Amino acid sequence: MNKTVLAAIIVVIAMLGFTYVAVGSAGGMGGEGDWVNKLAVLGAVVLVIITSFVVTKYVRQMQNDRAGGKLADENWDGIGEYKNELPFGWAIIFFGLVIWAIWYFLAGYPVGTYSQIGEYNDEVAAHDAKFNEQYKNMDDATLNAMGESVFIVQCAPCHGLQADGMNGKAADLHVRLAEKSIKHVVMNGSNNNLLGTNMPMPDRNGLMNSNTSALITDAEIDAVTKYVAGGLKGSVGADVFAGTCAACHGPDGKGMDMVAPNIAEMSPAMVDMVLHHGKKGAIGAMPAFTNLTEVQYKALGAYVSSLSK
Repeated sequence: MNKTVLAAIIVVIAMLGFTYVAVGSAGGMGGEGDWVNKLAVLGAVVLVIITSFVVTKYVRQMQNDRAGGKLADENWDGIGEYKNELPFGWAIIFFGLVIWAIWYFLAGYPVGTYSQIGEYNDEVAAHDAKFNEQYKNMDDATLNAMGESVFIVQCAPCHGLQADGMNGKAADLHVRLAEKSIKHVVMNGSNNNLLGTNMPMPDRNGLMNSNTSALITDAEIDAVTKYVAGGLKGSVGADVFAGTCAACHGPDGKGMDMVAPNIAEMSPAMVDMVLHHGKKGAIGAMPAFTNLTEVQYKALGAYVSSLSK
């Protein structure tokens, strides 16, 4: 008898013995009517036998068979490859799996059947709609109270419970616009969707002072930065603002629709846009918050904008 066949028989006997000992000692054979466990054990026995048979077959084939057929034209260092036709059964299985996959994703799961994720999302959407309807007409005091609650959960981890930015780790929301933030935008430009559009503000190479008909200088950047940070008050930097910034932000700095945002005050609209789109600035990048309801956006905008007044 071939050694491979003998080894396979020994393995089968050993595996069957191990299965019997493991299942029998655990009481897995079941009682007289326990067909589930009996079928499971039968399946294990069949699996062991088939696996041993298949492995034995291919091991013997590797031992005895010799390669034959037509070689491909290509070779690598004299090592060629035979032209093997695709087995018909493999082709049928492949195309069958492709068809099954298309059905599975379009008509089976997840598109066409129940899913816990889908049910959860539907319930959240329904709850959000109910929440928005219930609180859509809040007075200012209630709106600010809700905004503070949302702030503690969503914003305080970075900005701190006092909204002071935790020593520069995030923006100090009590400051309308910090000097370093303004200078960073003037130097590098901005495209933070603060108008709900992708219209960018150019960097310093695109900012020209109409009073001097030249690109804005470092000294002018410093002056206009202090002027804007100071609440657009005083005379230092006012001429630079009028000649460079007012064309888009308006002479009072309150912005123009679809042109430039309000930089004279921390408005709820500005907060809302930052929450929806995130913001990149002198400190770093703030992510967008897409998990809030419309009422929560409104409440958070009212609360945050009230901090810098």
